[in-house]
Amino acid sequence: MNAPEQKKSWISYLNGRTISILFLGFSSGLPLYTLIYLMQAWLATAGLDVKALGLFGLMTFPYTFKFLWAPLMDRYSIGRLGRRRGWMAVTQIGLFLVIGGVGMFDPKQELSLIVLAVAAIAFLSASQDVVVDAYRREILAEEEQGLGAAIIVNAYKAASLIPSALGLVLADSMSWQAVFWIVAAFMLPGFICTLLAREPAVYGAPPKNLEEAIVLPFKEFIQRDGLKQAIIIIMFVLLYKIGDTMATALSTKFFLDIGFTTKQIGLAANATGWWASLAGGAVGGIWMIKLGINRALWVFGVLQAIAILGFAWLAKVGPDPFLLSAVFGFEAFASLGLGSAALVAFMSRATDPRYTATQYALFSSLAAVPRTFINASVGYIVAETGWFWFFMVCFMLAFPAMLMLPKIAPWNKRDEKA
Repeated sequence: MNAPEQKKSWISYLNGRTISILFLGFSSGLPLYTLIYLMQAWLATAGLDVKALGLFGLMTFPYTFKFLWAPLMDRYSIGRLGRRRGWMAVTQIGLFLVIGGVGMFDPKQELSLIVLAVAAIAFLSASQDVVVDAYRREILAEEEQGLGAAIIVNAYKAASLIPSALGLVLADSMSWQAVFWIVAAFMLPGFICTLLAREPAVYGAPPKNLEEAIVLPFKEFIQRDGLKQAIIIIMFVLLYKIGDTMATALSTKFFLDIGFTTKQIGLAANATGWWASLAGGAVGGIWMIKLGINRALWVFGVLQAIAILGFAWLAKVGPDPFLLSAVFGFEAFASLGLGSAALVAFMSRATDPRYTATQYALFSSLAAVPRTFINASVGYIVAETGWFWFFMVCFMLAFPAMLMLPKIAPWNKRDEKA
């Protein structure tokens, strides 16, 4: 009876549950990449310098602190849609309105209002991430978690094509106001999916009050394998993608600085990155089924470190469209496809199903720390070192987490709960 199960094809895991994760992952990625790519290009063309653009990254602080209000999403439901779908619907409609509205401001005259809008987008986006991640963890069976991680990483990155490729191409011939509303409209498929999806079954008894919702998830995580192991897991999640996130923090500014136009970036770099990321996510999901999460963290971690060197190469060569596509494509394949899929699968494995929203929010908040705080210093580092040496620093920062893998995910040990 076991033989047929062992030969089960990965394609048999594609079902209504995994398809819903595809749409919701796209909805999760769109707001963040709007901030990273479209907002950055808009403000750069309006005259903001590299230091100001780097500091603008601080406005995404909700991604780092979302675990603070995640217990509310474990505790309360919204109307008949339920605990997961209710929160998803509220955040998705809010994001549609704020993303569309931000383009109506003038960067030179109303920068303070843009800052508030960016903070609102980040807060709503981080909140949507909390509940989508909880939904994914709860709706998928255990054997679907690895592929589910790859699908959501795929869809999350696929969403970047809208603001970074379509948005930048449209900005060449349309007003920024129209561009932001067009990008915002891509939130609506996720909202429709939310209305059509089914609410996950509740695992165990839900928290009876806010005290239980806040205290029990952290208590279980610390007591599971002891404080020392909990700290190691936290540090690993914090550091695994630090080099990659720093290297891509001001990628649009980097491409513009070395001589590319917004149209070249949209058509060559990001269009290539779209397909490469899809390939990376798909390969990552299938590869993880064969390798297991532990070995995937090793292999994918090395590849995403090597990808950083491509940016240093481009900094030396200059505005070569073919090399731009190749470098951006490999980075998307190795880092945003393979590396992200492995980290998401690891974090999902490390959560207790009873406290999905809060524990996963804690892990993903830690993973967002480099993007929020460390990335804010990127502009100053680039100003001192130049682009080439900046990317070399990012390459070196990719390895501290790799040195932790023998304790986090031993190569010869089969996957177990972290």
